[in-house]
This record gives sequence, C-alpha cells and structure tokens, in this order.
Amino acid sequence: MDGKGKSDASCSPVRSTPTTSYEEEELPPDPSEETLTIEARFQPLLPESMTKSKDGFLGVSRLALSGLRNWTTAALPRAQFAARHFRPFLPPRGQAELGEPWWIIPSELSVFTGYLSNNRFYPPPPKGKEVIIHRLLSMFHPRPFVKTRFAPQGAVACVTAVSDFYYTVMFRIHAEFQLSEPPDFPFWFSPGQFTGHIVLSKDATHVRDFRLFVPNHRSLNVDMEWLYGASENSNMEVDIGYIPQMELEATGPSIPSVILDEDGNMIDSRLPSGEPLQFVFEEIRWQQELSWEEAARRLEVAMYPFKKVTYLPFTEAFDQAKAKNKLVHSILLWGALDDQSC
Repeated sequence: MDGKGKSDASCSPVRSTPTTSYEEEELPPDPSEETLTIEARFQPLLPESMTKSKDGFLGVSRLALSGLRNWTTAALPRAQFAARHFRPFLPPRGQAELGEPWWIIPSELSVFTGYLSNNRFYPPPPKGKEVIIHRLLSMFHPRPFVKTRFAPQGAVACVTAVSDFYYTVMFRIHAEFQLSEPPDFPFWFSPGQFTGHIVLSKDATHVRDFRLFVPNHRSLNVDMEWLYGASENSNMEVDIGYIPQMELEATGPSIPSVILDEDGNMIDSRLPSGEPLQFVFEEIRWQQELSWEEAARRLEVAMYPFKKVTYLPFTEAFDQAKAKNKLVHSILLWGALDDQSC
C-alpha cells in the first residue's frame, strides 16, 4: 500500500425536530472511496464537581438537571466516515504555511449581533463545513450546536506538519449541547473547548489518524446554564463542573471500501480464515513540523486576541519587569479568561 492508503434566534423555543436530510445531501455514499471508523469514549460529568453540589443542590429542581443526569453514555459509540468527508480540515488554497491559523467555521458574533438565543431546543441544520463537525459531535449527544451562543465561536485550525502527500492539522472547536427536550426548559452544556488533530492526504482521499477531545487537565472544564422559564428573559441558573473524558478517535487509518486487484477485479476483504485483510501503510516522512504546544498557543490567540499580550505568573512578572525596566499590571481573576468553563 502506498502513502495514501491505496491498494499495492427567536424568543419562543423552537419545538420542531431538525431535518436529517442534509446528511444524505451533503455526504452521499461512494463505494469506491476509503472509509474509517471513529470510536467515542465518554465519562459523564462528575456531579460533585459542580459548585451547587456543596450545598446539596439546594434550590435546584431535580427536573432541571434531568438531561444532565441521564447523559451517561455516548449517543453513538462507533460510526463510519468517508475519508473525503474530512476535506473541511484541509487548509485553504495558498494558506498551508506551518502554524498559520485559518477558520474552518468563522465566528458570526460581534458587538453588533450580540449573542444567540438561550431559549432553543434543537440545532439548526448544519451547512457546508459545519456538517462534518456536527456529525462528529452528534456521536456524543443528538443535539450539538456547532455555533455557540456566546463568543468565542467557531472552529480554527493550523498545519503542524507537512510531507509530500500529507498534512497534520491541529484544530480547536467551540461548540455546545442542549440537553433538554420539551416540556422541560433548555439546559446548555458548554465544554471549555474541543481540540485535536488529523493526519490526512492533501487530496483528502486518505485519513491516517484522527482524534478529538475535551482537555481534562484543569479541575473544571464545562460551563452549564439552564433556564427556569419559557422565555428569553426567564431566570437562568449557572454552574461549572468537570467531565473526565469526552473523546473521539479513529480505530485506524482509512481503508478502501472496495478492494481491487491489478486487473480491476474485486477482492474479498476477508482471508479464507475469516480474518480481515491487513493493510500495510508506509511511514510518512515529515519535512516540516511544529510542536503541539506552539500550535495550541497560536490557535488560542486566534480565539482570544487578548492572548497576544504575554500573561505571566505573579512571581515571574516581577522578574521580567525588573529585567525590562517596566511596570507590573496585576489582575486578579476568579476564573480563566481563556476557558469557556470559567
């Protein structure tokens, strides 16, 4: 097998269910293409990590948290995707420079647009590059919103490695889920971020590796908000918490759906023993590479422009100020500005 894996917002809630026809329209099957299997790994949010757990959820109705409590497993543990469906993760033409961010889903929020409605149940049908991200996130829960209500909104990516035939692309996605159904009121579950990487051929016919996950290295990584009424102006409760695992990963590289011999005849995908055929993939020789840490920093700056200024720990700031003969501007925060969960 060669390097490409070939053979040799309104005030009233929207209660109607979303259409599903977009998937057939946007992602038509093709028997000649390569496919890969994605697995979902999910551990539910820890109730004891919520601040309201400290007083026994006093004043919080059990019904309000029912969507959260009932979400204990991934909606779809495994799903098959075509390699070409990941084309939106390729850099735009002429923008394949190492570490240069681009928007997969650009933010549509501004000081003029304000934020999107809280009083919604079902996400709008995704369009264009939103489709693959919506489909991936639907493996966790059936109601993902690929465009968050508040900034930062969207999905940003950059190339972290380049070879003759492949890119490694790192991405950062801000999306959220609405966990309730009528007659309950909306409950919003907003992870701090989804991040990950994909290794794919430059023509998107082969995917070598894929992983998407919610970082879990901080003590809190999810913001939660829920309404106590059926209007946009209803009271809203807010809390934060910790989810141990929310992850998607490819079980292996994409492989041909149909296997042909040198004469174009179809080959059985299983050996006489019943075992599946094993594919051998050549090693990718990267010509340029960027560290995960540096790529993450650049995507962070794209999402949060204030990060262009270097923020230092308290003690380090004074050492830097002394060395550069500059003043120290000290800011005390309850949470992190660069984390949706805070």
